Amino acid sequence: MNKCTVHALYDNDHTLINSLKYIKEHNKKNCNIHEVYSPFPIHGLEKILNLEKTNLSFLSFIYGTFGFCISCLLTWYIMIFDWPQNIGGKPSFSWINNLPSFIPVIFELTIFFSAHLMCITYLIQGRLFPGCMAKNLDPRTTDNLFLIEIRTTIENVEDVMNFLKKNGAIEVKSKHI
Repeated sequence: MNKCTVHALYDNDHTLINSLKYIKEHNKKNCNIHEVYSPFPIHGLEKILNLEKTNLSFLSFIYGTFGFCISCLLTWYIMIFDWPQNIGGKPSFSWINNLPSFIPVIFELTIFFSAHLMCITYLIQGRLFPGCMAKNLDPRTTDNLFLIEIRTTIENVEDVMNFLKKNGAIEVKSKHI
């Protein structure tokens, strides 16, 4: 069974959504929506494509907790253990007594760790390493067009292409895998 990829370009996100819904509802034979490329996020697209929920929010909490722990340890080590200073008459032997003055540092480092580790996690999860080749199939999808990548069999290519043209695609191409 030979496989083929069909690329359909759209100039309107509503037309794209309607085509995706129609493809999903009628479940074309041996037709699989592989990817959708868009110049901006389309709300509701993840429900149509049945995408899994990511665990980025949980990781953000873990990274924030890690930053909180590191910042508490850092303030204790620097201001209590390593180099205690008498600032404003506060006792330099107790971290808990000085906690109100450490809150801004703890808050900022918690946000710092969470934000930076989330960015790194996003780049790793999206496979956006330095030097990677772009995965974008058509450079026009970064400007104003939308693209659906559909994988199907060679026998169904003509039917899928005619269906996509009939439902508002401005350009349809096929490529053998």
